[in-house]
Amino acid sequence: MNNLIMWRDMTRIAVGQMQPKILDKHENILRTKEILDKALEEDVEVLVLPELANSGYAFHSNLEVRLIADEIPDGEYCRILAEWSENSRMIVAGLCESDGKHVYNSAVVFGNGEYITTYKKINLFNRELDWFEPGQTEPPVFTFAGNRYGVMICFDWAFPEIARILALKGAQIILHPANLVLPYCQNAMVTRCIENRVFAATANRIGEERGLNFSGMSQIVNPSGEVIVRIPDGEIGLRYVDINPQKADNKMITERNDVIRDRTPELYDRLVFRR
Repeated sequence: MNNLIMWRDMTRIAVGQMQPKILDKHENILRTKEILDKALEEDVEVLVLPELANSGYAFHSNLEVRLIADEIPDGEYCRILAEWSENSRMIVAGLCESDGKHVYNSAVVFGNGEYITTYKKINLFNRELDWFEPGQTEPPVFTFAGNRYGVMICFDWAFPEIARILALKGAQIILHPANLVLPYCQNAMVTRCIENRVFAATANRIGEERGLNFSGMSQIVNPSGEVIVRIPDGEIGLRYVDINPQKADNKMITERNDVIRDRTPELYDRLVFRR
């Protein structure tokens, strides 16, 4: 009976690794559908796709960005995500988003065929500062099928405050669309998991695009910092694992140390002031 109860608590989560084609909406939909079809075959319940999966990454002009940007939640790319998420599934994908006035590097979430939330990336990396408006609100945490999820995007990994905010808001699993190019990003997410005692699913892209090389190695990390799933660099495809998100509710790193309870925020004033 205990094994049966534990199995019912399990969630099958997957990361999809792909190679979007710069400025090609139709081809990126086809490449996304290949991942979605595989996820259906494997009975995946929660799927994470890379950053800017609808557009590619290495833009040359604001015009390019605006031409490829999609609307949330009713754009063409969003519609295929919503359709896949029907029947108790959830998906998050990175999206080049236009709201009619500004363009954002966003992550959109659909579950049970319905729009759930959008996160607009706060920490823009390098040339992204030329193309996108930064997000101005906290990254979201939401509940789906009884589990609590938070969302961050790519370069947010370099700012421990983002993952900590998600943990403080109750996230058990961080969903992390990414286009990683620096060599130590995946390892940094291991640290984010240890210091917050959460799961994290990072979906990265692969390939070379206009002189940028993306590192692949999409991964899922548990609250102890163990990489439990990783896709090799250069491989297009999907990997999944069954996890019990409730394990992230235990914040004890030793029998006497709780990584959340033992904080001393009264000593952290310096963290909220710019230099």
